[in-house]
Amino acid sequence: MPAARLARRSLQAVAIVTAVVAAAAARPPALAPAPADAPPTLPSAAVAAQGGSGSTSYEGVVEALRQTVVAAQVPGAVVALPVHAGDKVQAGQVLMRIDARAADQTAAAGAAQARAGRAALEAASREFERQHQLFAQGFISQAALDRAEAQFKTAQADASAQLANAGAARTQSDLYVVKAPYGGVVASVSVVLGDMALPGRPLLTLYDPAALRVAAAVPQAAVTRSGGVLAPQAEIPGTAAGWIKPVRVQLLPTVDVASQTLELRLDLPADTDATPGMFARAWLPGAGPGAGSGAARLFVPSQALVRRSELAAVYVIGRDGKPLLRQVRPGRSDGSQVEILSGVAAGERVALDPQAAARVR
Repeated sequence: MPAARLARRSLQAVAIVTAVVAAAAARPPALAPAPADAPPTLPSAAVAAQGGSGSTSYEGVVEALRQTVVAAQVPGAVVALPVHAGDKVQAGQVLMRIDARAADQTAAAGAAQARAGRAALEAASREFERQHQLFAQGFISQAALDRAEAQFKTAQADASAQLANAGAARTQSDLYVVKAPYGGVVASVSVVLGDMALPGRPLLTLYDPAALRVAAAVPQAAVTRSGGVLAPQAEIPGTAAGWIKPVRVQLLPTVDVASQTLELRLDLPADTDATPGMFARAWLPGAGPGAGSGAARLFVPSQALVRRSELAAVYVIGRDGKPLLRQVRPGRSDGSQVEILSGVAAGERVALDPQAAARVR
């Protein structure tokens, strides 16, 4: 009897397990949890490495060989200002007029005194001639002739002094008209009508656009590696020329104590469409740390480079597939490729569509 009861219980347990398994098989499968949003696939390209010594760039600035800060030499109010910033002027053209009424009166007084001096000299000269004739006829003594000669010489000296004073007053009056020392472009104007011009106060800045140069600080070690033989090129981003071959290269012999650099000056051709103050680069072939050792040069497609004012960057694709903006230092362009001097490594992938990469979160 107990054996029969045990058998019935075993059969009941088997029936229950069978029913549970059947119900589980008939139930629809539970949905798996949704994965996190995967980043979209962006078109990208690998950072290419090419062998070669290449060139090294050094940041500089465009300067004018002739740039003059025109200052006032006399005091007075500015009464005429016919030029503005950006105007082209010729040598001797009037740039500014300062109130010269008092100076003109002084010059007129000096001219009148000079005429009076000349008249006194003529009278003293005729008197001396008469005294000389009287002395020759024996009517006056030697002392009287000497006094007449002394009076003539005094009148002569007075006339010369009055003439010099008149010339000085006339020169002083001319200083109230400010003229261009050479033909060029007005870079800036520091005063407006009615301002008080004082001796030494800058009035405007003038530069010659036909004589420009790029000035860059070059490390002493780079000059030593080059052996003193430099064949640099100038690059001015944002200009039509872009790359410019200098007409003259000058390396100043003194080394800056603080930075241990030398100033490299590259004179530009006269037809360069640049202005003083523009950002520029001086490129020295084989002057970098890897010169002569075949150091690899890194290149990315030009469309991958993002420029925002002076900032240059690329979107680097991370291991998770998301782009990350990274600042780089670009070099020269070689067709559809741009050399990257620092900021990326060979083999990293950069996004070819920066706008699409910027929208990825």
